[in-house]
Amino acid sequence: MRHFIKGYHLRHFRFADVASPPLKPYAPRPDQQMAFYPRGRELVEHIAPYKLIQRPRSMITGQYTERTNRLLTGQDFLVLLVDFQPGVLYRITGIPFYELTNTFIDAEAVFGREIRLVNERLASSDDYPEMINIVERFLTGLVGGIKRNSHPLDSITSLLIERPEKTSIIQLAEATCLCPRQFERLFNKRMGVAPKLFSRIARLHNAYRIKYTRPTLDWLSIALACGYHDYQHLAKDFQRFAGTTPNNYAREDGMAPERLFGMSDSSYT
Repeated sequence: MRHFIKGYHLRHFRFADVASPPLKPYAPRPDQQMAFYPRGRELVEHIAPYKLIQRPRSMITGQYTERTNRLLTGQDFLVLLVDFQPGVLYRITGIPFYELTNTFIDAEAVFGREIRLVNERLASSDDYPEMINIVERFLTGLVGGIKRNSHPLDSITSLLIERPEKTSIIQLAEATCLCPRQFERLFNKRMGVAPKLFSRIARLHNAYRIKYTRPTLDWLSIALACGYHDYQHLAKDFQRFAGTTPNNYAREDGMAPERLFGMSDSSYT
């Protein structure tokens, strides 16, 4: 399954004395996920224009280009996230991912009764490895029936995520034997946004990941390591995608639910 799935993230919180759990700030990340919520629910707060949306029991998310805040409901909250390799969700569903930019779709609308049974099994389980096995058995069936082939662009997208500061759109297009216009159109279809925008999101995510794992490192050093011209260049992208300064975002993230329990966000570590 490693050709299809990057990994699983299982997060379980019990808020014994917290009436209103703290929010989780979410700057855009270069990922496509399927999420399952066996316990509790998650609300997504969009900043501008303001709206608050309750997510379904299971969903497929597209590529976000704007900051959101995630709020947990219920004292017992559990989410299981599946991180897919680039292009895999498009190959499974056939949905052009520009239709899911900054939004999500209820997975039951795509997979029907089959995923409803997965949700029921997850809700009745108290064993974390078994929960992952339940989801993986379902996913094994999905990838076994994939009808759309992989494309060299998918490997290029992985490179774009790993080293967003070292890429050029024209060079990437040449590596996939596509002209720049074809490359951009196909990238948009598989990933939901244009490659230049995706690269900016990946670079910001990489910068914050470095800060998250090495909190004593200064922002200027991080900016230069990630290919920004200077700190102001980094700060401009933070304002665009996170809606605030790098330090303010780090401060907000420091009050996220996992920090309340002395834990780390596995998507950064």
